[in-house]
Amino acid sequence: MIDVGYVQCMARYNRWQNDNVYRVADSLPDADRRRDRGAFFGSIHATLNHLLWADRIWMNRLADTPSPGGGIPESVSLYADWEDLKRERKAFDAVMIDWADRLDAASLASELAYYSGAIKAHLRKPKWLLVAHMFNHQTHHRGQVHCMLTQAGGKPGDTDLPFMPT
Repeated sequence: MIDVGYVQCMARYNRWQNDNVYRVADSLPDADRRRDRGAFFGSIHATLNHLLWADRIWMNRLADTPSPGGGIPESVSLYADWEDLKRERKAFDAVMIDWADRLDAASLASELAYYSGAIKAHLRKPKWLLVAHMFNHQTHHRGQVHCMLTQAGGKPGDTDLPFMPT
């Protein structure tokens, strides 16, 4: 089981790495961000949209924040405009850190019942497992974005957790 300190660390890691990939993506022409590069969600822009959408879905379940609506197919088009996507990502990273800072051990140890649109089923799982999944999901898709940015000639910064600024 994870603890509250882990959640707080990972929420900050999430912000640090989002700043990293968005900084590099921001230096690319819009057409390069939208180019299908063969990743699961195609482009940098679509994958970053999906990540924000998924974070909002999980935080809706975990912290009762507003749901982004739609399902996985719609997740890639949450924000068509790059500036809107950047602004909303930054704002939501702050929401996630605030939630992590207020999280208590009892809540983390409880269970959560929810409906998974991905598998079309009702589930009941330990919250700590779902929180770990949320952070793992972020890392997975940011890794895809990192690869696409590198293919586009970008140079993302370090991703190693021990090197995160404190």
